[in-house]
Amino acid sequence: MREEMSRREAAELLRGHRKPRSPSGWGLLEALWLLAFYEPVVTEGHLRRKNLEFIFIRFSAWEFAGCDKLWAGLVTTLCHHVRRHFGALPLSVFHVLGSRPRFASGFGQREWILKKGTCLRLWGLLLVLGAGLGILLAALLVPGIKEHRVLKVLGSAVASLSGSSLVLGALSILKNLVVSEKKKIERLTNSDRFAGQLGFMSKIRAEVEVLVDFLAFMEVFERRRLRVVLEITGLDICYPEKVAGVFNAMATLLSDANAPFIFLLAVDPSVIVPCLEQTGCMRGLADNGYLYLNRAVSLPFSIPEMGARSRLRSVEAAIQTREDLLYRIITRNVAKTSGAPAAPSWKQADSEAVGWIHEAFRCLHDGSDVLARYLPENGASVRRIVNTIPITLRLLLHRSGGAAGIPDPRAAAAWVVLADRWPCRLSWTLQCLEDAGQSIPELDLGGKSLWSIFQENIGELSALRKPLGNVLSLDGDPELFQAFLARDFPFSAGQAREFLGVTVNLDHSIRHKMGLLRGLDRL
Repeated sequence: MREEMSRREAAELLRGHRKPRSPSGWGLLEALWLLAFYEPVVTEGHLRRKNLEFIFIRFSAWEFAGCDKLWAGLVTTLCHHVRRHFGALPLSVFHVLGSRPRFASGFGQREWILKKGTCLRLWGLLLVLGAGLGILLAALLVPGIKEHRVLKVLGSAVASLSGSSLVLGALSILKNLVVSEKKKIERLTNSDRFAGQLGFMSKIRAEVEVLVDFLAFMEVFERRRLRVVLEITGLDICYPEKVAGVFNAMATLLSDANAPFIFLLAVDPSVIVPCLEQTGCMRGLADNGYLYLNRAVSLPFSIPEMGARSRLRSVEAAIQTREDLLYRIITRNVAKTSGAPAAPSWKQADSEAVGWIHEAFRCLHDGSDVLARYLPENGASVRRIVNTIPITLRLLLHRSGGAAGIPDPRAAAAWVVLADRWPCRLSWTLQCLEDAGQSIPELDLGGKSLWSIFQENIGELSALRKPLGNVLSLDGDPELFQAFLARDFPFSAGQAREFLGVTVNLDHSIRHKMGLLRGLDRL
């Protein structure tokens, strides 16, 4: 993501666009001036900007596992890091004087509009303050007027009223400078009336909305798009009710369609799913944690099993942490003598993948292609498929070293659809294929169709339908599954093994669970 950020920044400068700026040094004074007296406008030129900046935030759920509300820790971490990234002063001034950017009515390129109302009020206060001070000084210093107590009272009253408005504004900025958003939320959660505060969530939502508006303002000021990336780890070692709280916080932050947040959720589904099923958040979803995850995650990425080369690299990295030089020498010699082919250039594979991705998407859009008939009706599932196809094709090209040795894009797109529509039946078929290869290594199943393997083991799957009930409910129409594998896309076992290494939208913990159930059933 950092490489993509740098590449886009360089490309934007080559197009002749203005250089981005940051709220530091002279830029801080400029940002404060614009915050006070100008209103930002989202123009067509701003929407066309391709350069962006990622603000990375790491949130370890285990660090907040002891607090009453884990999701409150997520929101406070977000507020704290955004405040630290941009500085406390710009955010404090925005709380008092800032305004959310509005969209331009036409194709104008003017990004800042003067706040006429604010300027008139400020000038009015200054004029009244000056008049009040003038009357007061005249009543105190000019001979012949000193005896008029009415002028003294009038001048002091006018000066006090106008000056107090300015002082209140400065005190509000100072208050927000001292009391951060994190402290406000912590104060709310530490309250004795925390459990009964009806307006608690609305206050949290208000703080998040101010943060979103501030990020939208800074996008226009910095002349680039901003995305806050929250990496959530350690969730699978927390209590079930706290896990559900984090998902609720994510839903709250993402409820705004224009929210600039990206969540990277690193969890073990086999642990998270039972946690979700034990809480009350599953009501209305048939107590199915897998279905909840499917609706909450827009781009699933289940890490495939490591290949031989990856295992060697991980072992080498682990051994190199030791101080013993002998282990490093041995590891390097093993890598040199293994004869593993050199990995192709990622940039080269990525450029080749663009044409393949367009071809795969064309098959999905083509109404005459049979593949389009198998697309799900659920919009979230369609987005998952569209998000996964580019990653799958790029991984295929990267592993094979070029477009010559990989399946055609239509087959790759069909495999992604198969994994999304029937995750349980596909996982069962792949597990049966794996078990058959392990029990009889000399048996060549490469040319055997997946549908025939599924048919041979469908009785055993029927016997295990009770422990696999939640996973089976994820599958689509069984008749369509038969038509898909038996007629329209007859994938072979060899093709399945080739695709399995790059299948990221299939939860591999399901297959592991099936393997354990098969082993127990055969004892």
